[in-house]
Amino acid sequence: MGDRRKALVIGGGIAGMAAAISLREAGLDVHLCDQDPHWRVYGAGITITGPTLRAMRRLGILEAVLERGYAADGIDICSAEGKPLFQLDTRGEALGAIPSAGGILRPVLHGIMSERLLALSPEIRLGVTVEEIDWQGDLAQVRFSKGESTAYDLVVGADGIYSRTRQQMFAEAPVPRYAGQMCWRLMMARHPEIRRRTFFLGGPAKVGLNPVAPDQMYMFYLEAQPEPVWREEANQHEVLRELLHGYGGVLKEIAQGLTAGSNIICRPLETVLAGESWVRANTVLIGDAAHATTPQLASGAGMGIEDGLVLGEEMARNMYVPTALQSFMRRRYDRCKLVVDSSLEISRLERERAAPQAQTAIVEKALAALSEEF
Repeated sequence: MGDRRKALVIGGGIAGMAAAISLREAGLDVHLCDQDPHWRVYGAGITITGPTLRAMRRLGILEAVLERGYAADGIDICSAEGKPLFQLDTRGEALGAIPSAGGILRPVLHGIMSERLLALSPEIRLGVTVEEIDWQGDLAQVRFSKGESTAYDLVVGADGIYSRTRQQMFAEAPVPRYAGQMCWRLMMARHPEIRRRTFFLGGPAKVGLNPVAPDQMYMFYLEAQPEPVWREEANQHEVLRELLHGYGGVLKEIAQGLTAGSNIICRPLETVLAGESWVRANTVLIGDAAHATTPQLASGAGMGIEDGLVLGEEMARNMYVPTALQSFMRRRYDRCKLVVDSSLEISRLERERAAPQAQTAIVEKALAALSEEF
């Protein structure tokens, strides 16, 4: 680690940690700041595609993820009544022996990634925000909320869909927009019949069951609504039970078992794409700060991890930061835009209740493209 360039990563989530790991391995001094003084993670389980598992291997965490998560090839497509219709083959030659799909609990993934990062001895600053970025030639002078100011060769905005860094970088920065669906998530014990990702299509909404551990899974229900709808948390189990009325098989069992104690989260789906360039001088946006997507391709976290990997690779190849960031954009823009655009198109078809084959055709095409090296 002989490179003494100094980088600041703003945000300690999945994308931020991936960038910090990759930049440390490229030899940079890395500071990571997060506004949460306890560096907590929110959310339940997440689905992981084969390309994301491949990126995790390059990040040095694949073995731990497979050990503590769940992996299985393919997607089972069922009718709303629970009858099997067909199966999508998610495998691809470009993935080699890596599983083509999986899942993991978000807190478990956070623990794996933070352990990997801390072993590389970055400087972690918690309970801190960036108040101002002053671009001065090849450096960015950053003023923090606790008063100190530090100059950096590289600043990485990985502070999520509501990124403050994006607003600081661009006067006309886009803001997140609602994508027309409310996403219900329910954590529960894994049903023995659910061995891989399973989608239920043809009903009022798309419903899916995703294993995230040998004994755990989560359900998602994508409710079409023209505007976001907020419900009282105390009544969410009753609303979700009503939404699942008419679904059969495993979903009927799940609906019957819902109680006030069920682990339910409901949030509006939002998306943002920060223009054709996510770079200003020596500062770059990555992950949801640059290209937040809806979850139809289960690739939001994966694109953030890939961003971090590519950023480290380009910084290792190029001593001049603007050149590295130009190369980063060439490698990332089209791939990330594909995820955003394809996910929104699938969302549209779901809301229009298109035939299952029409919905899954876009999934197959996008996953095939993402299986190629980046």
